Amino acid sequence: MQVVRTIVWVLVAVVLAAFTLANWQPVTVHIWQGLVLETKLPALVIGAFGLGLLPSWLLYRTTRWRLGRRIMSLENSLLSRTPAPPLGTTTQFDAATPGNPAA
Repeated sequence: MQVVRTIVWVLVAVVLAAFTLANWQPVTVHIWQGLVLETKLPALVIGAFGLGLLPSWLLYRTTRWRLGRRIMSLENSLLSRTPAPPLGTTTQFDAATPGNPAA
């Protein structure tokens, strides 16, 4: 699985580099009447993609953290409810074993 992930990231990096080389031109963005941002097109596109990706990534990480804590809590409650076997007793399997002096 790690190899597939590495291949995907390399492909993304190659596509991003090709996009950057093909579109390296200045762009003027009018944010408000008196506020003008002049930047290169790849920086604008990559920045917009990053700002759009951030809320989804934060939601994913928060949900994963919350579910991990819930699973841990459920596992701990299951362990606390399972009684430990009493010490010094034999099981039915041990009693049925031939040559067992307890049988």
